[in-house]
Amino acid sequence: MSHRTVAVMQLRIFTEPQQGAYYDDLLRVARAAEDLGFDAFFRSDHYLKMGDVTGQPGPTDAWITLAGLARDTRTIRLGTLVTSMTFRWPGPLAVSVAQVDEMSGGRVELGLGAGWFENEHKAYGIPFPRSVAERFDRLEEQLEIITGLWATQESFSFPGRYYAIESSPGLPKPVQRPRPPIIIGGRGKQRTPSLAARFAAEYNMPFASIDDFSDQAKRVRTACEAIGRDPASMTFSAALVVCVGRDEAEFARRAATIGRKGDELRANGACGTIDEVVATLQKWDNAGAHRVYLQILDLSDLDHLQLIADAVCPAVA
Repeated sequence: MSHRTVAVMQLRIFTEPQQGAYYDDLLRVARAAEDLGFDAFFRSDHYLKMGDVTGQPGPTDAWITLAGLARDTRTIRLGTLVTSMTFRWPGPLAVSVAQVDEMSGGRVELGLGAGWFENEHKAYGIPFPRSVAERFDRLEEQLEIITGLWATQESFSFPGRYYAIESSPGLPKPVQRPRPPIIIGGRGKQRTPSLAARFAAEYNMPFASIDDFSDQAKRVRTACEAIGRDPASMTFSAALVVCVGRDEAEFARRAATIGRKGDELRANGACGTIDEVVATLQKWDNAGAHRVYLQILDLSDLDHLQLIADAVCPAVA
C-alpha cells in the first residue's frame, strides 16, 4: 500500500530515561537515530520515575548524558525537552551547555522550563518554589542570565531578585553563534508565549491536542508581533508518543510492551499502522507543527526506529 505524502517535517527522537535506562541504552538509541537519519536525539530532564514502572536502574543526569553523547556521536543534534530551571543555577548551566556544545562541535539545543514535578524535588533534596508565578519569575531571570553570559564580549552583571551576577567573564562561549537554540514550551497562556517570543528559537507543546496546539501557537505568534519579532522566525513543534506497526498485530504487540491501550495511543499520539501515523503527522503539519519529537518508550526496540525511518520518514520528507 502506498503511503500519503505530507509536507516537509523534521522528526526527532525523544526519550524518557527516568523510566529506566543506563547510559549505554541511551547511546544505542542515539547512534541508531543518527545512523537512520533522524534530525536529533533528545531526552527528558527528570530524577524520578512516573507511572507504573520500576525506574531501574535509576535516574541519569541529562547534561552528563549529553556530554557523553557529544563525544560518542558524530552528527545528530542533541538536547533536552526540557531542563528544569529548578535543578541548576543559571551561571553553571550556561557553562555546562556551552561546554557540551563545544564537545559536540556545535550540536546542542537547550530546552528550559519552569519545573513542575514536586515529588522529584522532594526525593532528591532540591528546593521547589510552590508558587507558579515565582517559578516563572526565576525562569525569566535564568533566561536573561544564560543568554547574557553567552552574548557578552567583556563582562556581564545582572542584579536579579533571585540570581545576582557580578562581573562575570561570560566564559566559556558556545560554538554556535550567537548561541545554541533555546526551546521553550508549555501550556501557559501569558508568560510562556512572552518568554518564547523573547528568548526562544523554538516553541514546543508536548502531548496536547491539535486544537490546543493551534490556540497556543497563535498566542506565541501574537507575542512575537508585540515585540516586533517576525513569527516566521519561530519554529513550532509538538511531542507525541510514537508506536507504529506494519500491521495491526505488530502495533498491538508494541502497545502491550509499553503498557498502553491501542485506542488511547491512537487518540493521543502518532500511533497505529504506518498509514495511520502518516495521516496523524499530516494533521500536525497542517496545524503548523513542522517538527515533531517522537517519544520512544521501549528503548530496546531498535527495529521500531528502523520501521519509522524506512516507512514514515520518507512520507513526511
